[in-house]
Amino acid sequence: MPVDDSRSASHLTATLRRITTFPVKSLDAQTVESVELVANGGLAGDREFALFDTDGEYVNGKRTRQIHRLRSTVDRETGTITLRTPEHDAVTTALDADDETLTDWLSAFFGEPVALRRNSAGGFPDDTTASGPTLVSTATIRELASWYDGIDEDGMRRRLRANLEVDGVPAFWEDHLFADRDSRVAFTVGDVGFEGVNPCQRCVVPSRDPDTGEEHPNFRETLVEKRRETMPAWSGGDWFDHHFRVMVNTVVPDSEWGKTLTVGDEVRVGETVRDD
Repeated sequence: MPVDDSRSASHLTATLRRITTFPVKSLDAQTVESVELVANGGLAGDREFALFDTDGEYVNGKRTRQIHRLRSTVDRETGTITLRTPEHDAVTTALDADDETLTDWLSAFFGEPVALRRNSAGGFPDDTTASGPTLVSTATIRELASWYDGIDEDGMRRRLRANLEVDGVPAFWEDHLFADRDSRVAFTVGDVGFEGVNPCQRCVVPSRDPDTGEEHPNFRETLVEKRRETMPAWSGGDWFDHHFRVMVNTVVPDSEWGKTLTVGDEVRVGETVRDD
């Protein structure tokens, strides 16, 4: 059955519950209490670094299942990264694109030459057209987790890898933040203006165990079926050529770059605007 849409976006108090950045694209998350919006509309420090093979292609979860077994912790104060796997002791080294210790360790782990690149002006977003932070509600994460045996709320959170998590709203509330393919939905988080673009088209990554890379049986099929069944009456539209979509992609107008988001900020839905 569709989710209850009796509580419209205007009658809810939505708040920013969690801010998550991923210092190295496809590696582990880092939660922060506040963050600045940088050039390109991304979050400061989010996917600022990425791994590439000798052909210049990303070494990421979409292409390399092995990356799920790699744990990482970034210390921003010291500019270091600690890496470990079930088979390897932890190593701590500089998080630096020119650091050979880091690239040698990664190349040995992946069994091929790997280079680390940095882009401090907006990072390496998955969607270069909608390059703002991704957003999902806590209730959506919980709802999705309930569809699968062996996946709890935190496990689903790690699979989805959203930047911004909103609380105080029902599941799929974030579907209020996009319209049709010719429009965007303006909204604010605190005093920062955003435009919601589209429901995120998911890749293979959410179907995999974030620690082992093992695929959950029928993950995609279940999400497609249940997403269709629970689609709010006011959602859907021409974005849903298929239902393997969840989370919202955004853009941040350049007038908002340099502003700051903070956990606890209120989220307010605005008007639908034309996508120029």
